[in-house]
Amino acid sequence: MTDFILVRHGETVWHAENRYAGRTDVPLTDQGREQAATLAAWAATASLTGVWSSPLSRARLTAAPAADACGLTPRTDERLYELDFGRGEGLTRDEMRQRFPEPLAAFLADPVDSHLPGGEHPRKAAERAEAFLADLARAEPEGRILVVAHSTLLRLLLCRLLGIPLADYRRVFPRLDNGALTEIRIEHGRTALLSLNAPALSQTPALH
Repeated sequence: MTDFILVRHGETVWHAENRYAGRTDVPLTDQGREQAATLAAWAATASLTGVWSSPLSRARLTAAPAADACGLTPRTDERLYELDFGRGEGLTRDEMRQRFPEPLAAFLADPVDSHLPGGEHPRKAAERAEAFLADLARAEPEGRILVVAHSTLLRLLLCRLLGIPLADYRRVFPRLDNGALTEIRIEHGRTALLSLNAPALSQTPALH
């Protein structure tokens, strides 16, 4: 069996306005860097065997302190990129409503088959993320691996692994907090959800 701890990167400068950040390389805020430090404190006692992240800097900079804390080399994989939001990239919900109201309404009703115009199909994103985990589970059958990626990708991945319709990802998993821990176990091709959206701070031993 292989355990994966899935983590959404730290807070970014687009967080306050709730702008859709897909492939845009948006920097972390001071709060995001603090969340990375908290994750590193947790990682120091987590018996990790590997640390992986999306190539985007907000994920890499969240993962790097955790890797350093447990003496591991952080690695990246392009299959962990966030979903490409197409014409919605960098916009708020209100801005999308002004620019393309009908496609937005369709997206809100079915975010998979009516994904944002010009963007990546969520099914393909889920498939690439699932393939990444499957490859790593085969390579490290006794591993305990931290994976730092992105909100939409991780929610799609959870649905895919747990047999939940992809179109329900926003309803079943309404949010993943920045820096929070979601742990899954893959064994013989089957996935168990061990924890969901647990604050890393609450999992970190107190310092004396």
